[in-house]
Amino acid sequence: RLPAASAQVEKDGKFVIEGNIFGDGAKRDISAFGVKSAAPTQYPAGSTADLGDGVTLQVNADGSFVLASPKAFEGDRGQRVYFASSAPPKFTTDNYKTVLFSEGIGRSFMNSLTVTIPATVIPILIAAFAAYALAWMRFPGRALLIAVIIGLLVVPLQMSLIPLLKLYNGVGSFFGVPSKTYLGIWLAHTGFGLPFAIYLLRSYIAGLPREIMESARIDGASDFEIFVKIVLPLSFPVLASFAIFQFLWVWNDLLVAMVFLGTEADQIVLTAKLNALLGSRGGDWEILTTSAFVTIIVPLIVFFSLQRYFVRGLLAGSVKGG
Repeated sequence: RLPAASAQVEKDGKFVIEGNIFGDGAKRDISAFGVKSAAPTQYPAGSTADLGDGVTLQVNADGSFVLASPKAFEGDRGQRVYFASSAPPKFTTDNYKTVLFSEGIGRSFMNSLTVTIPATVIPILIAAFAAYALAWMRFPGRALLIAVIIGLLVVPLQMSLIPLLKLYNGVGSFFGVPSKTYLGIWLAHTGFGLPFAIYLLRSYIAGLPREIMESARIDGASDFEIFVKIVLPLSFPVLASFAIFQFLWVWNDLLVAMVFLGTEADQIVLTAKLNALLGSRGGDWEILTTSAFVTIIVPLIVFFSLQRYFVRGLLAGSVKGG
């Protein structure tokens, strides 16, 4: 929009609003302009458009404009103008400076690590114990538990997010645990990640040679010793595979973080901070692409550190065990 009525001056018996569409001083060339969304390029640059009631608008190729009227302009909203322009391409690092040096970006980066690392480690620890029990220990209801875990894989996160938040707030208020804490988001990501983790790890652990387990039991090893000294070392590929999946999911998450942590400056995560940089309408595409590149650096480091175990763990975890 052009400036509002408060910017008008009187010249030669007319009320005039002047300025430049490109307020940032950038050099662009306008080829055409218009005042209606249905005809955004109705008038060529440099021509004068008749807007009715004696009101005229001239927009030049350099972005300068003159809006004139025989009567004083009124209102707080300026004239809407559409235009087609082009800018010479150039290499710049301004967008990276905007993202990397914005206020609070370092704090939000540390908040993301604070959320992601425990939310990756906790489900791995729980799922490893559960997967071993479901794969090698016989107890009543074992098959039912496996069926429930498989069923939980298809539950959408969006459907269970609000009930989970209400449950957490209810239990937290009973025990005096405040809402909007890291504990809440750790538990949320653990709950969402456990079904897949248990399913993947159980499939892998169930495929380990039975002879190794039986030999260890003959030597007097307990289930805990077998799990720690035999199963865990052999299961590292599938553990690394799930760690990559879970790390990427939690690191890139925006929805769960905003629900359980909010947007307070001391707890906002990196994805929420970068989302705030896009503005209320999200039209800053240059900031969006820069933010995407910045946020992918840490996941790439994790992926390439564990990539040699990734495919091996997925293929082994897809083998049906006993």
